[in-house]
Amino acid sequence: MSSYDVTLSAATRSNLLSLQNTASLTATNQGRLSTGKKVNSALDNPTNFFTASALNNRSTALNGLLDGISNGIQTIQAASKGIDSVTSLVKQLQSTVKQAQTNAATNLPKITSSVSLATTAEAALTGKSQRDTVLAKSLFGAVGTATASSAGNLGFTDATDAGPPAVSNSIRIKAGSSTYDVKLSANATVNDLVNGINKSGVATADLDSSGKLVVTGTGSDPVTVAAGNVDDTGVFAATTAQDTALFGTADTTDVVGGGTSAARSSLISQFNDVRTQLDQLAKDAGFNGTNLLGGDKLSIVFNEKTGASQNKLDVQGSTISSSSLGIGQFVDSATASVNSDFSVQNNSDLTKAADALTNALTTLSSFASTLGSNLATVQTRQDFTKQISDVLNTGASNLTSADLNEEAANSNALSTRQSLGISALSLANQANQGILQLLR
Repeated sequence: MSSYDVTLSAATRSNLLSLQNTASLTATNQGRLSTGKKVNSALDNPTNFFTASALNNRSTALNGLLDGISNGIQTIQAASKGIDSVTSLVKQLQSTVKQAQTNAATNLPKITSSVSLATTAEAALTGKSQRDTVLAKSLFGAVGTATASSAGNLGFTDATDAGPPAVSNSIRIKAGSSTYDVKLSANATVNDLVNGINKSGVATADLDSSGKLVVTGTGSDPVTVAAGNVDDTGVFAATTAQDTALFGTADTTDVVGGGTSAARSSLISQFNDVRTQLDQLAKDAGFNGTNLLGGDKLSIVFNEKTGASQNKLDVQGSTISSSSLGIGQFVDSATASVNSDFSVQNNSDLTKAADALTNALTTLSSFASTLGSNLATVQTRQDFTKQISDVLNTGASNLTSADLNEEAANSNALSTRQSLGISALSLANQANQGILQLLR
């Protein structure tokens, strides 16, 4: 039998419909209270539901990228720590080079005159020491003895010629690959010659107490000193007689030093061991298989898009090693090295080593600055990604979340309404119950 075959009074049916509506609202209210959302499906609100789903999906995608961004930060930080440690090792190498430079090389080439350029008798006539007597002597002109009234003359031949080509009196000094011409005027003295050699940077000159000329190389390379003349095209013509007048011999070619510095030799293994550690440290500066000090490239993706719309940062690493930084090994030799190594007994090579280490520090500082800039960029994007993810989640929540305070109040109101509805339905049924009592 259909329920509609039963005849209900208007009051009963009205109260029954009211109870049914209250029950429906209660079910909706309980659903919102249990889930915390006012939109649980597209049926509740299609616009809000799909908009919130899109926002949540993007937030999820961005959160997934945070792991990659975090790994990128760690990779850059590992490289940065590696650069710091490599820099410390380079400074340690600098200390070793300075220590080698403070230990005087015993193999500096030295050319010493075999004859005094002024006799004791000349010194007695001038009233000066033999050394000062020699310094005052003229170089060019007829040979003359120093006296009380004359400074004396070594008897060099003046080759000055206005040209062309112009010719100047000169003392040529060679050491290794370095050549320097001390140009002398026709009225130059021995003192002018000494000062000119001292300005060369290739050798130093002085006179001993007996008036002998001593020329010492500043480096360990063989030294040649030759007197003669040079024209304005750089062509040099030696004058053997003048070499003999200065040094007592014409053989002043490729004079070498003797012996080695044991203190410098002892630093070779120390320098080379630190150099090896530098290479090994750079190889260990990777993170998760990527080493920016090994020349690897790091790509960090910042958004969920693809193709041309994808936003990412490419960090190109650089191969850091002793070779790439121009740091050669120490070798126990007095001869200047022809490759990237440094001869520890050679002063010029030690200067090259010091310069190479300074340049290496500049290179490391520049790369460290680049890494620091990239790191700051990635960290900024990491913070931005977290913040935008929070914005997306909040936006989605605003579209779908229920106001629990309101729903709690609604729950109380519906509970009251349900109780009142039941009471009203009971009252509406009392008339039918009275008739039932009469039939009994």
